[in-house]
Amino acid sequence: MLVFPGSNDDRDAAWALGALGANAELVWHAETELPRGTGAVVLPGGFSYGDYLRCGAIARFAPVLDAVRVFAADGGPVLGICNGFQILCEAGFLPGVLRPNRDLEFVCRDVRLRVERADTSFTARCEPGQELTIPVKHGEGCWYADEELYEELEAAGRLVLRYAEDCNGSVGDVAGVCNAARNVVGLMPHPEHAVDPLLGSGDGALLLAALVDAAREHTLTPA
Repeated sequence: MLVFPGSNDDRDAAWALGALGANAELVWHAETELPRGTGAVVLPGGFSYGDYLRCGAIARFAPVLDAVRVFAADGGPVLGICNGFQILCEAGFLPGVLRPNRDLEFVCRDVRLRVERADTSFTARCEPGQELTIPVKHGEGCWYADEELYEELEAAGRLVLRYAEDCNGSVGDVAGVCNAARNVVGLMPHPEHAVDPLLGSGDGALLLAALVDAAREHTLTPA
């Protein structure tokens, strides 16, 4: 679990992963290596230093991201949630950019999502077309890609989640995208806040449990 100055959902995500059987270790952004035996990397939501310039624009230079890049290139699962998604886009892990919400209002509510791809490291426990209810809380969550890039990503099956109804003005109602290898995913909704029905929904557990599965598989795969 990477921690940037301003991260405020790192402990929530670590708790949620722990409830699903994972051992989530917090890693400060200035570290240059990942802990030995890392099975997956999560960039949590919240904020990061430099967001006043553009979300993720400064955090993308964090030393730890060099190690994450090597980890991802080796097939390691990497998940960016909200601000983590913004950082992954700024750092070039994922395509597109996150812009201010269309109505320039902070959105904080449960939203319905449709699973577009079930063949990523994070949606493997879902079915294509399945609807999930997961909360969002962001002011700059409008994912944007020009028409050419959007059509390219859609044809390649790299649009992972869509809002079932307009949420923030994202192109194509996209809520999550993946890289070409499908082991790096970014999404604006917060699955860590939807792991128990007492919180309003347990649907986020499907995504995080799939991440735990992928982490174990990666750890057990010989180098």
